[in-house]
Amino acid sequence: MPGPISTARRRLALALRDRVAGPDAERRAHAIWLAPGERRFAPDDPICRVQGHSGMYAGGIRALLLQSLHPLAMAGVGEHSGYRGDPWGRLQRTSEFIAMTTFGPIESAQRVIDRINRVHQTVVGTSADGRPYSATDPHLLRWVHVAEIDSFLTAHQLYARTPLTPDEADTYVAQAGWAASQLGIPDPPTTVAELKSQLAAYGPELASTPGARDVARFLLLEPPLPWAARPGFWLLAAGAVAMLPAHARDLLGLRLPEALRPVEEPLLRYVATPLGALGTAAVGWALSDPRDPRNAPESSAVGA
Repeated sequence: MPGPISTARRRLALALRDRVAGPDAERRAHAIWLAPGERRFAPDDPICRVQGHSGMYAGGIRALLLQSLHPLAMAGVGEHSGYRGDPWGRLQRTSEFIAMTTFGPIESAQRVIDRINRVHQTVVGTSADGRPYSATDPHLLRWVHVAEIDSFLTAHQLYARTPLTPDEADTYVAQAGWAASQLGIPDPPTTVAELKSQLAAYGPELASTPGARDVARFLLLEPPLPWAARPGFWLLAAGAVAMLPAHARDLLGLRLPEALRPVEEPLLRYVATPLGALGTAAVGWALSDPRDPRNAPESSAVGA
């Protein structure tokens, strides 16, 4: 009979996977990690180490906050994704894409990519300032990709027990570029230096919009979770905010008042970052249950 700690671990794992993978989490798990077929990446490849690590939870929150700062990308999300009406559905679709293209059989990964490309054809519109946008625009796709990959890598390097070496980090960026190229991004970054350069190039296009501030308010103050689950989420969110660049926190209204600015960086470093580490460790503990078939040695999952 499992003891209380083992039972708590299992319940937390089920709750996390129910949110991230949806009510059919077990079916998706078998299709991604346990289905037969050749994989594009080996279990010890940098992309599997990063995208199978629990740092993805805080990294994913950081990515959403950062991505919201591009007005055209935010317009597409606000009008088409239903992030307020169906936040978990959006998360589950995104997580399936990341997991399948990283850990799943090659043929299944391609089917997921083809499906997303078809959906992107329907995401078109006009932003509040009158500019047209399209989810097939390579420039917007690149922004979403570089903000996401930078966030995942930042979280991994901060929270992983064994961070990637510089060469491994370059390999991670290059491996993540495969799925990006399949979505229509020409010449995605292949090194950390290229990633940072491409990310910085979007700086003049970023803005503090009502949509971006609403995303921050929704994620950080009104997460769609029961009150009992919110403290754990806020641990991860604290880590996500601490990882954001100062200019992004400024645009999202996440800076302290001017009089308190001298203590802002120490609070982020010595309070928010350790809180994020605690939340990440709890997620990693729950999802690394050796009884879970996804954690078997022959599985490509690494605590995912």
